[in-house]
Amino acid sequence: MNSKKTILLVVNPVSGGEDKTDLICDVEVEVDRNNKRFVVFETTGENDAKKLEKELSDETLERVLVAGGDGTIKLVASVLEGKDIPIGILPAGSANGLATHFQIPEERKQQIEIALGDHFIAMDRLKLNDQICLHVADLGINAELIKNYEESQIRGKLGYLLQSIPTLIDCEYPFQFSIEAEGQKWEKEGVLLAIANARKFGTGATINPDGKINDKKFELVLFKKLDIIEIIKTVRDKVKLDPEFAETISTDKAVIRTDGSIPFQIDGEYLGTVDKVEILVCPDPLEVAVPEFVHS
Repeated sequence: MNSKKTILLVVNPVSGGEDKTDLICDVEVEVDRNNKRFVVFETTGENDAKKLEKELSDETLERVLVAGGDGTIKLVASVLEGKDIPIGILPAGSANGLATHFQIPEERKQQIEIALGDHFIAMDRLKLNDQICLHVADLGINAELIKNYEESQIRGKLGYLLQSIPTLIDCEYPFQFSIEAEGQKWEKEGVLLAIANARKFGTGATINPDGKINDKKFELVLFKKLDIIEIIKTVRDKVKLDPEFAETISTDKAVIRTDGSIPFQIDGEYLGTVDKVEILVCPDPLEVAVPEFVHS
């Protein structure tokens, strides 16, 4: 019987449009140095959750590292639900919102040290219509942009940039939202309604400046209009959103209804159109290895 603890590396080979061979080798070297067993699981887009469940049944499994974007982390977090196994993040996707939120550095050696380190945050998991959300979900124009990006051939931030103009031209906004939360009901109009567990989009834009990822709450952030000046301001870390541009509701559960089906995405993955989203905070958080100076 192998008494070594196991480190499982889950790799999305196509995320971010970059080859992951060197990354896998670098992680293996560090895991070997720690005298632990190293296993690699590559996603294929076909029955990944079911296949991953088998890997997670290994009783020696100590940690799961994720090399991919927010969608890959979401996959792992969904399969880990109910299991007391922490994860480490190696940002390697087109959208790396969680890595941005946790201020994970760009240097690969530092990323691996943090992912295998012993400083953790118990991150909230949200449940949206029975799907896990870790970072940011939204209804409206950004989900439409992600849909167009997924249908294009160009990956990375360039792919998002190239799809932004046709999305703005073709998307049928504004949208009508009915929001129930905190015992109240609001009727709102806007171009985008974000369900934010974290503070930033994967692009680095701050949309939820006062949000905490471990406070058992999330924020509904309604963007009322496209305002280029206000959008540019969101690149700052400590931005204050103009209430004429965006407004926020903080809560632990909510129901959103829309006037007709509109585009919907969770953690960078387009999920089609919806006319209702029910949201709550899951009782069991996800342990994530983060830099020592990060606490929320």
